[in-house]
Amino acid sequence: KVYFKIDSELLFPLLALPDYYSYSTAVGDGSGTEYSTAYDGRVTGIRVWEYNNAYIRGIQLRYDGNWTTPVCTSYGNPLEMTLRDNESFIQVSGKYYYGYIYEIMFVTSRGRSLKVGLSYGNSFNFYPTNDGSQLRFLSGRQNGNGITSIGAHWAVY
Repeated sequence: KVYFKIDSELLFPLLALPDYYSYSTAVGDGSGTEYSTAYDGRVTGIRVWEYNNAYIRGIQLRYDGNWTTPVCTSYGNPLEMTLRDNESFIQVSGKYYYGYIYEIMFVTSRGRSLKVGLSYGNSFNFYPTNDGSQLRFLSGRQNGNGITSIGAHWAVY
């Protein structure tokens, strides 16, 4: 097994780092428990839960036809985006402030986007550093109430 160090406290096991891998460094205060959505296959969908038009409560990714376990909480009705054939997520942006990710937006290679949360706080903008790369997984921390930090991992699939 190859281990990839996300922060100083935890190592996530991966089969191997794919070609043209890049990491968008996590933003947010990072309190709580570590999470990773890493899974086999290509990301083909996203679900996001928010707290009363405020911070992001939970995130779930779909790999091929399989949804991962929701990160943090799946309370309420999620906003969801499913990718079309030959489409991928190529940008993740949003805002964070005082302990939580308040807004998150996923942009696809076809110019579609899903934006969830309140536009409040410090901005972040994640994208791959290598041409042809796409979102492979998200990692960060959550405290049981919401997502407190988020980083994006990119690679050619």
